[in-house]
Amino acid sequence: MDDRPRVSNPSPYATFGRAAWAKLRADTPMTLDAADLDRLSSLNDPIDMDEVEQIYLPISRLLAFYVTARQQLFRATQRFLGHSETKVPYVIAVAGSVAVGKSTTARVLRALLARWPATPKVDLVTTDGFLLPNAVLAREDLMSRKGFPESYDVQALLRFISDIKAGKREVAAPVYSHLVYDVVRGEKIVIDQPDIVILEGLNVLQTGDKPKNGRVAPFVSDFIDFGIFLDADEPLLHRWYVERFMQLRETAFRDPQSYFRKYAQVSKQEALEQAEKLWAEINLPNLRKNIRPTRPRADLILKKGKSHRIDEVRLRKI
Repeated sequence: MDDRPRVSNPSPYATFGRAAWAKLRADTPMTLDAADLDRLSSLNDPIDMDEVEQIYLPISRLLAFYVTARQQLFRATQRFLGHSETKVPYVIAVAGSVAVGKSTTARVLRALLARWPATPKVDLVTTDGFLLPNAVLAREDLMSRKGFPESYDVQALLRFISDIKAGKREVAAPVYSHLVYDVVRGEKIVIDQPDIVILEGLNVLQTGDKPKNGRVAPFVSDFIDFGIFLDADEPLLHRWYVERFMQLRETAFRDPQSYFRKYAQVSKQEALEQAEKLWAEINLPNLRKNIRPTRPRADLILKKGKSHRIDEVRLRKI
């Protein structure tokens, strides 16, 4: 089998099979163990040491080059301007459908990046915290559109990411609870001048519509230094979503505080029908209309096959 990267001239991406990508690890050291992976992996998103060695260590090595180059450019700009300013964090976006494994990817990358020899400070923020509270969504008749772009407090998210990129101290972000399915009132996480920020969410690479008044408006994606898109075929995403829902029915949904507790109290068939309905009416339309169209904006596309293994890597050409 030819392990060379598959380069298609009309494409802005160089495409690598798993074996070809794995070779790009070079001498990048393994800094995680099996216990770390157990802690970092999400429900129904298995990951093993082979996946880290063959896929994530080459990504870590690539990002090391990108971050170093950006830091050098920043220092050169400061010398040109003749003054020194606060460091600006490097922002990595992790985007993709529900159930594709964004949370696991973001956590594994954070752990690897934070263990570079220079021990950079790496923070992870999910855009779930910027969803409008359920009370607002209900009032605006948007509960059935949760996860769609209009269900987010976009202005708050823009203020957050612009403050981060401005190098401000102690920038706060709201916290979201998947247990109660809502933003936690009064709870915040504070980001204080990290070296790297990983921003994980469904729509972080989206540009949105141009304003009708013609005025230029920034988008969250304008502040991203490197975008990663987790990709998989629709039938796999569908299966993973339903499988995860049914697993949660036997675990987290049984918590008395769970928003979805009602699905743990109905028959298995009724719960399965509800999972199928949620996929067909909310998650699949959101994937097709809002999430997948952002894929071409990514710098790195990780295509998953069966068992959540990444079988193909596409890296944007420079």
